[in-house]
Amino acid sequence: MMIGCVSVCMRIREREFERIRSVLSAADAEGPLTAREICSLLEEHGEEVDSAHRVATVLGRHAQSGEVEVIRDQPYRYEFDDL
Repeated sequence: MMIGCVSVCMRIREREFERIRSVLSAADAEGPLTAREICSLLEEHGEEVDSAHRVATVLGRHAQSGEVEVIRDQPYRYEFDDL
């Protein structure tokens, strides 16, 4: 039962990541952005967002694979290499 849950959770996070990335691409977002700035862009494009914390969690997980760079400043900023 737990394996199914892990698989579903991973797919949900992947969809969230792709949704974030596609909105930032469509918005021609440049430079590193905070999770709060990303939330604002998502909302401006009609995408529901749980919270800036959720955006930070999703992007932080993808930083482990190198898809996102986390700039550890105050506040943290996130940058996509391919946008």
